[in-house]
Order: sequence, then C-alpha cells, then structure tokens
Amino acid sequence: MDRPQIWLDFAPELHLFVSAPRRAGRSALRTDGTSTLGHLVESLGVPLTEVGALLVDGRPVPDAHVPADGEQVTVGAVDRPQPSAVPPRFLLDVHLGTLTRRLRLLGVDAAYENPDIGDAALAARSAAEQRILLSRDRGLLRRRELWAGAYVYSHRPAEQLRDVLSRFAPPLAPWTRCTTCNGTLREADKTSVLEQLRDGTERSYDAFAQCVDCGQAYWRGAHHARLDAIVGDALREFGTPAGG
Repeated sequence: MDRPQIWLDFAPELHLFVSAPRRAGRSALRTDGTSTLGHLVESLGVPLTEVGALLVDGRPVPDAHVPADGEQVTVGAVDRPQPSAVPPRFLLDVHLGTLTRRLRLLGVDAAYENPDIGDAALAARSAAEQRILLSRDRGLLRRRELWAGAYVYSHRPAEQLRDVLSRFAPPLAPWTRCTTCNGTLREADKTSVLEQLRDGTERSYDAFAQCVDCGQAYWRGAHHARLDAIVGDALREFGTPAGG
C-alpha cells in the first residue's frame, strides 16, 4: 500500500530553510502516516520556532496534527511582532556576542553564554529561566527541552538587532544595563569609580554610572557617539524608551 502523500507550501520567509524544489510553490511529500505535521516540517529543515500558522485545506491545525493522504498544507511564518504576554527576556549563544551587547545597550534583558556550554545546557537554561534562545544554529533550535527560541537571520550585527527588535518588540530603556554582564546601572560619583579611570578620564568627565552587579564603570567616552547612533536608530524605528 502506498504511503500517504501530502502537499506542502512554505511561506517565502521560510525558503531559507528548505531545499530549492520546495521554494517554488506546492510540493509533494510522502509520509509514514504516523508522524505529526510538526515533525515533518522540522525534518525538511524548518525549526518550529520559525513557524506561524499551519493550515490544512485552509483550516488551522496544531503542529501535533497527523496529516492524511491528499491534504494541502500551508506553512506560515511567525507574526511580526510576535505576541508576548510579558516583556521578552533573551539568552544568546556564544556566536552572538555583539548582538548581546547591543541589546543590553538598549536596556533589553539579554543573557549570554561564553564560553560555549553546549546545546543541551543552553536549552536547559532557556527552560529554567524562561528565556527566548537566540541562535543561528538550526539544530539547537530544534531541541525538545527548549522553552522558546528564534533564529537570527543575518550574520551582520546591525541587521541582527533590527531582526530581534522587529520580531519581539521588547521595551527599550537605553543606558540602563551593563553591556558586560547584563546587570542594572546606577548613577555613581567619581570617587566611587576612581580606580577604574585612566588616561585623563578623571579630569575629562564628571558623569558616571556603575553596574550594581559587577561594578563596571561607564562614562561618555570616545565611543559614545557611535553607541548613541545605535540607540537613536533603534528608538526612531522601534519606538520611544520604556516609560517615555
């Protein structure tokens, strides 16, 4: 007896993950008759973190649906912005260090693992802390113990930042987090951070902040204009600061 055959059509946003023949429109797939639609979609290379609505013959179904012979399946991409009941918190893998620092610069809660602790431990931390794992590793995003995840589509930090902000719309609170450890910043007087100042900083600057967790000191130094441009661009495109 022939195995069931279904017909799949992937949203253009998902073409990155599938083979070329499946990017042209509706394509056939033989199934074993027992695998869920979610398993079949993942077996074709698409992490479920990137899948939005699943339609079978025009009606929405869960990823646990077991497709029958002849069904027409439409695989949609996630909505942007992606709905969230609470402000999103993130966990980034070892390859996304620059994106981590830029998210923290904007006041977004972004944890980071360096050195690499392995896929299983990353997924476990995501679940334990209910953080959305950001990664460019498709295999990592398919791990079952993962609480939530998202594929980062670009390798360029500026595009990565726009990708995350447009997808999750986190509240922005620039200059409130430590870019080194993700802790909270507070105002500090010069004497409390004096031991971290050098090369004329003590004479040139009077306004300082300090991380309440790691003690790192911050001031408007030589790189401030570049960082301020990143903040300004994000606020113009993705909204005013939290509480503003």
